[in-house]
Amino acid sequence: MRIAIDANGGDYAPEEIVMGAILAAREYDKDTQMILIGDKNAIEGVLSKVDADYPKFEIIHAPDIIEMSDSPTKVLKMKPNSAVSIGTRLQKAGEIDAFVSAGNTGVFYASTLMNLGRIKGVRRPTIGTYLPSENHGTTIFDVGANPNCRPIHLLQFAIMGSIYVEHIHGWENPSVGLLSIGHEPTKGNELTIETHSVFKENLPNFYGNVEGKDILKGEVDVVICDGFVGNIILKFAESIIEILKTKSEFYLKNKPFAKLGALMMMPAFKELRADLDYQSYGGVPLLGANGISIIGHGHSSRVAIKNAIRVARKMVKEKINEHIAEKIYELNLERSEVTRENA
Repeated sequence: MRIAIDANGGDYAPEEIVMGAILAAREYDKDTQMILIGDKNAIEGVLSKVDADYPKFEIIHAPDIIEMSDSPTKVLKMKPNSAVSIGTRLQKAGEIDAFVSAGNTGVFYASTLMNLGRIKGVRRPTIGTYLPSENHGTTIFDVGANPNCRPIHLLQFAIMGSIYVEHIHGWENPSVGLLSIGHEPTKGNELTIETHSVFKENLPNFYGNVEGKDILKGEVDVVICDGFVGNIILKFAESIIEILKTKSEFYLKNKPFAKLGALMMMPAFKELRADLDYQSYGGVPLLGANGISIIGHGHSSRVAIKNAIRVARKMVKEKINEHIAEKIYELNLERSEVTRENA
């Protein structure tokens, strides 16, 4: 298996990206070859500082640097030698099995679609995110790739998301909830009301509508919404996680009795921080793309990159895209009434 990593992408590139690749290479060197794509001198500079032995990397020079402010169209036209452009072209040519990047999400999305296209029958690829919950966790699709959707798009997000969490997280027959403003089928805007009936007809694992409060309670395994709403939820959830960390540290430092209680609560605090730490989950795939493309958080550390590579390996090993293609075809979504009415 060959996995390429964008060494130019992310707030802490190239050092944290390269170090993350080293961590992954040490664990997966028996069956996985890592390819680092980025500024060759910068990559070699990081590697030269590493004392311990590590498996050898293939390095592909990518001189064009993508800024977070760059527009996707500008990059695709003006920066053909960026790590993202090179990585997606390599995957299209069959030279790598997966590509991981913590860089500009918009550019990554556009380059992936331009070079790899979509799995046959998939209308729009989707990006999800994992959130800890009172249960074993909840995964939300879509969180920003598709601000405007129709019922067929949400149905396909549900199908792809279910396949992903079943094979990656091991949640057998995951339940799917449709995010709305009430549990009743008649609650919500036009999109959610129409989608509810589509889900009920086509999804055996459809739980029903869920509200925002149900996400962290873990009422369902997969929550579906359009990318506009999903991105707001994602950013709000990230702020909650940060304020919990900040506030807990403040009280522990400034409240005498809190310090005393903290000694007894320390094991619980450590587990809570681990649950809330995005690094543990690494990255998320662009589901529906005709390839394995993993998007990492812009703040990805070496641990996050290592875990993003782990997700990429499992996506390849579990043949997620093949399962998606089979399910889309099995439900005959290309020719169904749902597709014709909501195309």
